[in-house]
Amino acid sequence: MQNYKAILEEIYTDGINAIDKGTVASYIPELAHIDKNNFGIHLKTIDGIEYGVGDFNTPFSIQSISKVLALSKAMALIGESVWERVDVEPSGHPFNQLALLELENGIPRNPLINSGAIVIADILLTHLKNPKEDFLNYVRELTGDTNINYNLEVAQSEKNTGYKNFAAANLLKSFKNLTNPVDAVLEFYFHQCSLEMTCAQVSNAFFFLANKGYCLTNTAHLTKTQAKRINAIMLTCGFYDEAGEFAFEVGLPGKSGVGGGIVALLPDNYVITTWSPGLNKKGNSKLGMLALEQFTTKTKLSIF
Repeated sequence: MQNYKAILEEIYTDGINAIDKGTVASYIPELAHIDKNNFGIHLKTIDGIEYGVGDFNTPFSIQSISKVLALSKAMALIGESVWERVDVEPSGHPFNQLALLELENGIPRNPLINSGAIVIADILLTHLKNPKEDFLNYVRELTGDTNINYNLEVAQSEKNTGYKNFAAANLLKSFKNLTNPVDAVLEFYFHQCSLEMTCAQVSNAFFFLANKGYCLTNTAHLTKTQAKRINAIMLTCGFYDEAGEFAFEVGLPGKSGVGGGIVALLPDNYVITTWSPGLNKKGNSKLGMLALEQFTTKTKLSIF
């Protein structure tokens, strides 16, 4: 039997005492003032046991972690048709890279880079009656928590400075891979990324991907095959041009966000979420990456 509590406390102590905690993202002004000494870890096991240390109940901007939830909703709505508009290959490039999009005729490499996530946002805009409200309710349903909300200041901040996202969306539109108006798609996308959640809420939201598509209330949101596909994409594409490093060091499907959050999971076993706003040079949480590497090393619980 694993002593998860002791393992998490040991990892937390090592992290909080680290001298180099990375650099807080500044290109989204609303994120720039977050204290990089924040550090939280939350673990949720498949049999419902949970442990948290540090700032695991402090809300933070989940940013690109939301892309996985948007993808799961799109797959629930239109199934395999999603893959007609986005590919499933690692990009090997930063999350906002545009060059490949033009070379590959407006088909994003995968749904977890910005251009791919914008296509997914377009799908949700087409198929949801009230997209912002419906997506928020979907996340609340996954977690069983109605306290989750968009951070409107962060959404506005992203809109004011999201020049590359506007460029990507217009490029997608030029290749006829956006159905809705660019401004409408990005309005939804910026809100999606501005979701504010705690480590505990993120762990609960991703529980269904560790549980064959069934959420905490045993409601099926995806088929077992769909959950498997999303986990595969997280493993190969969840960390942009550091995806290989994460698979090598940690050995779990996962997703990072520039707000400093990382969620990772071992199917049929657990979900673990970390938050530390200081990022490494690839835009992933510095302490989060170290914490997850330590966790799978100490527990010997990874897919490899």
